[in-house]
Amino acid sequence: MHNTSDLHVVETRPLLSPALIKSELPLSDTAASLVSKTRDRIRRILSGEDQRILVIVGPCSIHDVDAALDYGKRLTSLRNELSNELEIVMRVYFEKPRTTVGWKGLINDPHLNNSYDINTGLKSARRLLIDLTSLGLPAATELLDPITPQYIADLICWTAIGARTTESQIHRQMASGLSMPVGYKNGTDGSFKAAINAMLASRISHHFLGINQNGLASIVETTGNPDGHLVLRGGNGGPNYNPEGIESAANALKNKALNHRLIVDCSHGNSSKDYKQQPVVLENISQQIITGNLNIMGVMIESHLLAGNQKLTGDCSTLTYGQSITDACVDWETTQDILRSLAKATAQGRPAIKQSQVLQGK
Repeated sequence: MHNTSDLHVVETRPLLSPALIKSELPLSDTAASLVSKTRDRIRRILSGEDQRILVIVGPCSIHDVDAALDYGKRLTSLRNELSNELEIVMRVYFEKPRTTVGWKGLINDPHLNNSYDINTGLKSARRLLIDLTSLGLPAATELLDPITPQYIADLICWTAIGARTTESQIHRQMASGLSMPVGYKNGTDGSFKAAINAMLASRISHHFLGINQNGLASIVETTGNPDGHLVLRGGNGGPNYNPEGIESAANALKNKALNHRLIVDCSHGNSSKDYKQQPVVLENISQQIITGNLNIMGVMIESHLLAGNQKLTGDCSTLTYGQSITDACVDWETTQDILRSLAKATAQGRPAIKQSQVLQGK
């Protein structure tokens, strides 16, 4: 008989169950409280009840957990300083979609050497999230593999569905069952039609294939996620963060009876893939906030300890500490400056913040 299966599969290795990894790295009551309360604050920002600005900021990707924790300690201090105006959540990306080929993230290849020790990657990712929550710092991520949420989603406060996957039925189904607010990025062509369709699809119930906490193949039934929103990241045709672009997107959302408040990604197409343009984009957003643009609920910034990026070579010992190995980032000093400026703009443009704080007992 001719062999007709696994013709291109070299091997399959056992995957540790979510339950096993969580038993080794459990969610504490303190961490659970931080995650739950942060998710609720983000929902209030999404609804407009809380008029502060949500800030998703941090490295393009996590490749060095020590540097990530170092960054997180600094960000915690800044988060506390600016909490009256900004809800700062650290960008903690463990999975990287690739246009063609390249390193696919800490979970997939934690040793950066093509060994693909995914079990260790899952543990490293979860351990870092626990360490960050112990600082009082909430985390955001992009979820790429639909199995990954079973391992780390209980520690995540906000999730992105990327430009390459917003159109994917698998990711829309996954998002329908996620427990946190989800931002859908516009497509790489700059159009936000696919993201709007994703929001519509993900807010209803779905049935699909997945795994349970014991790692068994399962049929998953979801309720639908009501907390979807649009993330404008620019596209091949250029940026879309200008007032006209934001108004056009907000009107398109309203026409579909969706929430019109959105997040602007200061990187990617909006910065023309030049990290030095991120502060320029954020300054434009700050001016829009000052002039009363209530369609803007948040921003995303790619930031690390050091500016720019570096190539991943075969010798990891040569890597510069605190510098991205994927997209280039602004440095820590710049991050502090632009977020303080954003906080001032928010205080100036959104006088209702004080009343909101009174209502929340802050």
